Amino acid sequence: MSPTPCFAMRFPLRFPRSISPPLILTPFRFRNFRLWSGANVISTTGSWMQVLAANWLLLTATGSATQMGLGILVSTLPVLLLGPWAGTLADRLPARPMLSVTQLTHALLSVVLAVVATSDLNPVGWVYATMLTAGVVNSVEGPALGRFGSTLVDRDHLGPALAAGSLISSGGRVVGMSLGGALMGITGPGPVFLINAVSFLLVIAVMYRLRPLDPTAVDPLAHPGAQESTPAESVPMSTWAGLRYVLSDRYMLVTLGLAFLLGSLGRNYQVTMAAMSDGPLAAGAQGYGLLSTVFAIGATLGGLFAARAGRMYGRHLVVLGVGMSLLQALSGLAPGLWMFAAAMLPIAAVAVVVDTIVSTRMQLDNPLAVRGRVLAVVSAVSALAGATGAPVLGWMADLLGARGALLSAGVVTTLGCLVGGVGYLRARQYRRTSVPVPTPAPATA
Repeated sequence: MSPTPCFAMRFPLRFPRSISPPLILTPFRFRNFRLWSGANVISTTGSWMQVLAANWLLLTATGSATQMGLGILVSTLPVLLLGPWAGTLADRLPARPMLSVTQLTHALLSVVLAVVATSDLNPVGWVYATMLTAGVVNSVEGPALGRFGSTLVDRDHLGPALAAGSLISSGGRVVGMSLGGALMGITGPGPVFLINAVSFLLVIAVMYRLRPLDPTAVDPLAHPGAQESTPAESVPMSTWAGLRYVLSDRYMLVTLGLAFLLGSLGRNYQVTMAAMSDGPLAAGAQGYGLLSTVFAIGATLGGLFAARAGRMYGRHLVVLGVGMSLLQALSGLAPGLWMFAAAMLPIAAVAVVVDTIVSTRMQLDNPLAVRGRVLAVVSAVSALAGATGAPVLGWMADLLGARGALLSAGVVTTLGCLVGGVGYLRARQYRRTSVPVPTPAPATA
C-alpha cells in the first residue's frame, strides 16, 4: 500500500498569478459602478470617522475596554438575529426604496450621536441605543446592498468589481480614520457624527441615478459540474430554503467557520488597538487615531493585492489566516507605538484579502436566486463574530492585559485555521458534482 501523502502535497500552497493591471479597471467601464464607487468612498469615509468617534466616546466615558466591546456586541447582535429574514427581503423587495429608508435612518442616528456628544447627557446609554438601532437597520440593509451591488456589473466582471470595491472601501477607511482622528483632537466627536450624516444623503442621491443590470439574467454556477444557470424565479422566496441550501454545502460551511473565527478573535482591532493605546502604549486618543490610520493603509495595500491576485480559494484562506494569526500574537510583544503600528500594517492587509476571498466565493459559487439569503448568512456570521469576539477580547484585555489578549487570541486562531484546512480537505471528498437549488413546491388546485 502506498504511503499517505503529506499535508503539503495534498494541500498545495500555490497562489494565483497576478492578473494584468487593466483587468483591475474593467469594472469602471460600467457607469453604474463608477457612480457607486464614488458614493462608496464618501460613505465609507464618514462611517469610519463615526466608528472611531463612537468607540473613543465609549472608552473615555467608561474607562473599560469591556464596555467598548459590549457596544460592538449591541450593534452586531440584531444582524445575527434578523439576518436570515433580511436576506429573504433582499431577494423579494426592490432594493432602492428599501436602501433609501435605511440610509436615511442611519443619517438620523448620526445626528442623534452628534447632539449627545455636544451636550451634558451621559453618552453611554445613548450610544448603546443608537448602536442597537443601527444594528437593526444594518441587518436589513446588508444583504440588500450586496445583492444590489452585484447587479451593477455583469458576472464576468463581478470578481474584479468586488476586489476593486474592497480597495475603494479601504481607501475611504484611510481617509476616514485620518480625518476622524484629526477632527476629534480639534473639535471633539460631535462634528464627526454630523459629517457622517451628510454622507448617507449623498448615497441616496447617487442610488437613484443607477440603472442595475437585469437581475434575472443567466447566472452560471462556479462549482465544477454545476448546472449552467438558474433563473431567479425558479427558487421559492423562503428563508428556510436558503438556510437549507447553505447547510447542504460543506465547503461553504468551512468557509463560514473560518470567517467567524478570524472575525471574532482575529479581527476586532477596534477593541485591541484602543486597549493598547490606552494601556501599555500610553498613546491616548492621538495614538489610537494613528494606529487606526496605519491599519487603514494596510487595508488599502491588501485591497491592491486582492484586486490583482485573481480568484483565490479555500487553501489561500487557510494560509493567510495562519499568517495573520501569528502576526497578531507577535504584535502583543511590540515594545512601543511604532513597532505595534508596523505589525498592524501587514495584519490589516491580510485581513482585507481574507474578507475578499470569503465575499467573492460566496457570490461566485452561488446563483443569484439565493444570493441575498447567502449574503444574509454571511452577515449573520460576521455579526456573531463581532457579538462574541468584541466583548471576549475586551474581557481578555481587562483580565490579561492588552498584550496578553493579543497573544492568546493569536494562538487560538492559528490552531483554528489549521483545523479549517483539514475541514477543506474532507469537504473536497464529499463535494457535490452539482449544486442542488431549491425548487418551487407544486402548485395546489
